[in-house]
Amino acid sequence: MSQLPILGITMGDPSGIGPEITVKALSKQHVYQICRPLVIGSGKVVSQGMQIAQKNMEVHVISSVNDAKFKYGIIDVLDQDNVDLSKLEHGKVSVQGGAAAYEAIEKVIDLAMKDEIHGTITGPLNKEALNMAGYHYSGHTEIYAKLTDTRDYSMMLVHDNLHVVHVSTHVALRKACDLCKKERIHKVIEIAHNVCISLGIESPRIGVAGLNPHAGENGLFGREEIQEIIPAILQAQEAGIGAEGPIAPDTLFSKALGGQYDIVVAMYHDQGHIPLKLLGFKYDHATKKWGNISGVNITLGLPIIRSAVDHGTAFGKAGKGTANDESLLNAIEYGAKLAIARMNQKEENIKANSLNPKEE
Repeated sequence: MSQLPILGITMGDPSGIGPEITVKALSKQHVYQICRPLVIGSGKVVSQGMQIAQKNMEVHVISSVNDAKFKYGIIDVLDQDNVDLSKLEHGKVSVQGGAAAYEAIEKVIDLAMKDEIHGTITGPLNKEALNMAGYHYSGHTEIYAKLTDTRDYSMMLVHDNLHVVHVSTHVALRKACDLCKKERIHKVIEIAHNVCISLGIESPRIGVAGLNPHAGENGLFGREEIQEIIPAILQAQEAGIGAEGPIAPDTLFSKALGGQYDIVVAMYHDQGHIPLKLLGFKYDHATKKWGNISGVNITLGLPIIRSAVDHGTAFGKAGKGTANDESLLNAIEYGAKLAIARMNQKEENIKANSLNPKEE
């Protein structure tokens, strides 16, 4: 157990499904076989989540990572004691909910930056509540970038064997087109290459999407491919990176699913999100319910590991005990995989340095 990575898991907005799916995920014994989970948030809210999820486990409230038991049947909670249950309303946007979600993120990042934990997993927050609480960010990714002082980063979505990284995410579509620049595209191709290497893919095959219909059709539908995307791909190829494109977006994802590419570089938010959520999210019109909700959101380029659910707070389900924890389980599994890879790399670096000490 002591060799497994410690993963800090934020409970998300307490008014949403975060606490419930956290309890449900940690009721699975195999989670404790791949990591040492530590919940960051309110012990009282996690206890309430236990009732909602109808689970019977011990909530172990602690104030230090060193006090955690990391034992199946016990949920260790690094308690922030920042939620008044008498004022908590499930399914409601609130200042309290936004503040609690942010404070958990701030804490888990601090723990990871201090190497007290090996990776971070984030539960869902509500962007409106976050901003109501005075934290003016468009989402988790931007918070992580700010608090880790990271300039070059990208969002990666994962579902089964489909991996997608984004050149831009939470901006207006018009601005996303303006952000489609050679330097940024090349940096994201590099980030995509590096994450594939860390996942054990020796020679990554990277498919780069076009921005315009038919990837611009040789300038007929736009010049971004010619002026920005192709030069970025050529620069990557010169550095030995296996990037191809630009490829028409309406065929690229099918090719990646078919095994032609290990990872896809999407130019903007919806271009990358729609195919992933089409695969991972299943909606039943007859019952008006979401069934399968799977997929992982990972922020690349950070000095720490961050994996997350690929859905929101689902206020319509909050407090009802019907929330699906599949995406959180996926995030924990992927976070553990990345954390172990990083731990192994650090160990190899230490061994290499001991065998080849630097001359004074």
